Amino acid sequence: MREIPTGKIRLRDAAIFTAVSLVVFVVAAYNLNSLCLRLTPVALLVLILYSYTKRFTWLSHFVLGAAISLAPLGAWIAVKGTIDVTILPLSIAVVFWLAGFDVLYALQDMEFDGTHGLHSIPQQFGVRKSLTLARLCHGLSLLFLAVTGILFDRGVFYWCGMVTVTALFAYEHSLVKPNDLSKLDMAFFNMNGYISVTVFAFTLLDFIVRPA
Repeated sequence: MREIPTGKIRLRDAAIFTAVSLVVFVVAAYNLNSLCLRLTPVALLVLILYSYTKRFTWLSHFVLGAAISLAPLGAWIAVKGTIDVTILPLSIAVVFWLAGFDVLYALQDMEFDGTHGLHSIPQQFGVRKSLTLARLCHGLSLLFLAVTGILFDRGVFYWCGMVTVTALFAYEHSLVKPNDLSKLDMAFFNMNGYISVTVFAFTLLDFIVRPA
């Protein structure tokens, strides 16, 4: 029921929109700094590659995570003009966060993926192992968020946020069981929205109350 398959958006119009977006992306990178411009092909490759990865690898969830992890890394490079070790744990945390909840999301597509020759962790390993891998990914995400807090010397509000995020992750995974996927939408859409807002809000509060 997406717009392009249903014909609500014509393929030609989507191609034009994409081409214009790519031009704007390159121009924006050029106006930021030289490192942003030099890394533009890398960013575009990851963004474009993700759309095709389900055709040949079940690691597509991690490619999506890598694509989204370019947001904090790209913001850092845009402001600083350098790539520093201190920002990498945050980007890695995003990789595992996205991969974890994309695995959960893919549980509802197992039958479709199998029928159409597409690859995913649920299609490859089944429901139970997929849930275990998703939990592992989110555990690693929490670990790298903690490393980020240490590297940036964050205060009590940041760590209160991490405790809250841990509880939200635990609740998210309690909603999805091997024999009951009925609450999958809530686990995927609702809880991950709450988690992202929680990380932002507590980090911002920590910054305002206790400037670095």
